[in-house]
Amino acid sequence: MEKAKTIQTLQFFVTNLSNQAFAHKLQGKIFSSQGFEKLGEKYTSHYEEEMGWVDKFIDRILDLGGEIKQEARMEVKMENEPCEYVKSELQISIDGIELLRKCMAEACEDVTTYDILKEYLKDEEEDMYWSEQQLDLINKIGYQNWLIKQM
Repeated sequence: MEKAKTIQTLQFFVTNLSNQAFAHKLQGKIFSSQGFEKLGEKYTSHYEEEMGWVDKFIDRILDLGGEIKQEARMEVKMENEPCEYVKSELQISIDGIELLRKCMAEACEDVTTYDILKEYLKDEEEDMYWSEQQLDLINKIGYQNWLIKQM
């Protein structure tokens, strides 16, 4: 992938991941306000983790001599229903992992960027597995019991 394309790809992740991270922070606040403190803490810490990735992508853009942009954020619908949010997060992870793999294939000649994307992919897979695990747990113990575990 040529340098300009790499910078464009990294900027895409900076913009979209920071938007998604902020949505996690808001969701964490919503869930905590509903009394689901553990779920609130999960998504608040997820915000911090994702912003760490944003920092890595920004650093790489700067290493490549690129300019950072603060692009417009898209509106994200907040969810009051925890199970529905976990379901939507699972789909976002699935779609994001597919996109990330395509980006990795294009960045394979830029080893540093490739390695960053590879580590980010591992992190996203962990997020996907967590969402799958929670939905499986809901099916096994019931939604109300799962909600109690989130308090």
